[in-house]
Amino acid sequence: VKFNNCAGNKGVRYETNSLDFKVRADGTLFAAHHLQVPSKQLILLVTAWDPQTLASWEAMVRFLVAEKSQHNGHKPKGRKAVPGELVQQQSDTLLPWRQHQSANGLRRQKRDWVIPPINVPENSRGPFPQQLVRIRSDKDKEIHIRYSITGVGADQPPMEVFNIDPVSGRMYVTRPMDREERASYHLRAHAVDMNGNKVENPIDLYIYVIDMNDNRPEFINQVYNGSVDEGSKPGTYVMTVTANDADDGTTANGMVRYRIVTQTPQSPSQNMFTINSETGDIVTVAAGLDREKVQQYIVIVQATDMEGNLNYGLSNTATAIITVTDVNDNPPEFTTSTKFMEGLQPQKGVRTSAGITRDLAGSLEGQAGSRDWRGMGLPTTSTHSPFSFSQPQGPREKIQHFAAALALRGGAQIDYEMNRAFMLTVMVSNQAPLASGIQMSFQSTAGVTISVTDVNEAPYFPTNHKLIRLEEGVPTGTVLTTFSAVDPDRFMQQAVRYSKLSDPANWLNINATNGQITTAAVLDRESDYIKNNVYEATFLAADNGIPPASGTGTLQIYLIDINDNAPELLPKEAQICERPNLNVINITAADADVDPNVGPFVFELPSAPSAVRKNWTITRLNGDYAQLSLRIMYLEAGVYDVPIIVTDSGNPPLYNTSVIKVKVCPCDENGDCTTIGAVAAAGLGTGAIIAILICIIILLTMVLLFVVWMKRREKERHTKQLLIDPEDDVRDNILKYDEEGGGEEDQDYDLSQLQQPETMDHVLNKTPGVRRVDERPIGAEPQYPIRPVIPHPGDIGDFINEGLRAADNDPTAPPYDSLLVFDYEGSGSTAGSVSSLNSSSSGDQDYDYLNDWGPRFKKLADMYGGGEED
Repeated sequence: VKFNNCAGNKGVRYETNSLDFKVRADGTLFAAHHLQVPSKQLILLVTAWDPQTLASWEAMVRFLVAEKSQHNGHKPKGRKAVPGELVQQQSDTLLPWRQHQSANGLRRQKRDWVIPPINVPENSRGPFPQQLVRIRSDKDKEIHIRYSITGVGADQPPMEVFNIDPVSGRMYVTRPMDREERASYHLRAHAVDMNGNKVENPIDLYIYVIDMNDNRPEFINQVYNGSVDEGSKPGTYVMTVTANDADDGTTANGMVRYRIVTQTPQSPSQNMFTINSETGDIVTVAAGLDREKVQQYIVIVQATDMEGNLNYGLSNTATAIITVTDVNDNPPEFTTSTKFMEGLQPQKGVRTSAGITRDLAGSLEGQAGSRDWRGMGLPTTSTHSPFSFSQPQGPREKIQHFAAALALRGGAQIDYEMNRAFMLTVMVSNQAPLASGIQMSFQSTAGVTISVTDVNEAPYFPTNHKLIRLEEGVPTGTVLTTFSAVDPDRFMQQAVRYSKLSDPANWLNINATNGQITTAAVLDRESDYIKNNVYEATFLAADNGIPPASGTGTLQIYLIDINDNAPELLPKEAQICERPNLNVINITAADADVDPNVGPFVFELPSAPSAVRKNWTITRLNGDYAQLSLRIMYLEAGVYDVPIIVTDSGNPPLYNTSVIKVKVCPCDENGDCTTIGAVAAAGLGTGAIIAILICIIILLTMVLLFVVWMKRREKERHTKQLLIDPEDDVRDNILKYDEEGGGEEDQDYDLSQLQQPETMDHVLNKTPGVRRVDERPIGAEPQYPIRPVIPHPGDIGDFINEGLRAADNDPTAPPYDSLLVFDYEGSGSTAGSVSSLNSSSSGDQDYDYLNDWGPRFKKLADMYGGGEED
């Protein structure tokens, strides 16, 4: 019995269901003892099983027993073997079915039933089971036949994908097919009678799954890196991007086409590169690449199947980072012959200003080759010199100090206790020839003195910037990566501690001892902190040296979009005519996600309430737009909330039920809502509209009357102005003079207080709180009101009251009748006292003109102009 378990048959054991037969380890079946087989046919069941995995396999063995001509098993001499004896000698051969024989040996039977290949489309929606074909034998008219199928998809995994009706021979598929999982199936159909005897030979059935466009193109890499020399001519090859589509490549479903979506920066042209739509080769299309101006371009490439049809094909994008490499168009030169340098460390450079080159540091054009002509205690040949010129890593200014790249050769050791200074004579030149047209010397020499100082060096991150990729929405506490730094001070027992330097969204945590990065919050690709799907955080690594030194490293997290945002319907409000076929509403959707988790969108109306689908209908325009229109012939004017279900194309898809407010209104012949119709659509009747118009008219009338009244009042104020000039208005004296009382003779005042003091010493040395009444008050000046340029008689009372209120609230104001406002006027007056004037008239002056001065001088006119009797 031949058996193979695909593992070398190690340890496999055999058993039979009969005690008369046994099976050796090599599969040989033998009789356990001497026995006599009474029948001409013997059927045994042989089992092979693995004692380790306990897996078992069974096979049925059928013996055809024949009688032996002699006991020793040899033929008699001189006797020929006839065909019957040949069959008896071959009776130990195991045959699955007995062959039909003829006089000339085995006879081949003709197969009398043929089934053509069967094609089944993938992703079928059913209903299942779905009939594929009917199998029928031409012998079913004579006997009852039972049909069955075997093979992968029937009785082998995947099980029960196909089944067959044993009576009618109808073959069914039981579930949707996936061509990407399995493109074809090979089954065998059997036909037997009611006793299980074979009626027909088994026939092969080939089932092919028809491909559908259900897979987006996938780029091999999400980020591609390439380079091109500055000054390259148009047509120069840069890189190749490749996207694979799991669909059938022989159909349009799997034919991918490429195009460039955006280029950043767009300098000196927005189309510096182009891409072969079929091969994905990116080449330059415009001249003007200059590394000194733009060092790197970021190009977004889109791959679309269906031979690039953007309306029907599925798309995906990738990022191509193109670095502009430097060419040698700037020769180096020394700016000084000697330079004192200290702090030199193994494998580190020394920053000096010994020379400059405008080419890129680290490139062949920007590197300066040196020759060591003389050294103290060291070999002086260029091959054995411990120093070399190699540009330091990292970005530099456009003008590079190439002497800053003077560093130790690999493997060289500098010991501060052994060598504290080195004197070198170096020659510097470009490692690449100058570009054509540069008429300058290609080398320069200088003397350099190097002083070695032992200093503490800062830790550094070997991978900086470090880029990792993960899907957004990972839970809090997820370990992202380990961002560890290396301390170059290997012989110092220093510990490195980690901390956050910049985490804009506060999404990350770092272990202070080992640099393990974990999430402190859920990472969201749609956050404002994400730029081009990348989130950047900066971390600090510091040692405990003297003095402490620290280094920084940047971690870039590329967040892969997942479908976590449902689409939103746009617009939120619209209007439409109350009768169909006049206008429609164009609707679309906005999704915060990106391809492939956005469009094409599916717009549909909900089944409940039933009035929605009864009154409205949606017509699809393309993957992003649809039209909402009336289904019925007339809809009453008003505002309707129409719910619409919007579903995106994510995996799994998300949907959102949004409500659009539709204002249905009567329209004119152009399809525009009329004014009255728009108001009626808002839900107002004719009476309400008339009431609103009356209120508006009344309000306008009141405003007009108020304006007329204000104009009239302003006119009256102008007619009552004073007839005298504002500068001669005596009312201004109210602010300048306080009331002085009844005069010197009416009040008993000490006029000595009004005399000007001879010196100010007594004022400066005076005890706080004691002040002379004739001193100028010290403090903030009172805020007195300003008299208007054109005074109005009605404002005089308010003006006087405001002045009095300001004077009363002035903390620095002197007591009343103290005459502090006036200065000392002298020891006496030749005019004498005012009180000595007689109020009676001598008769030589006529005061009748006071009657003509108006009501303000009526009192004086009565006192002096009344005649002799007065």
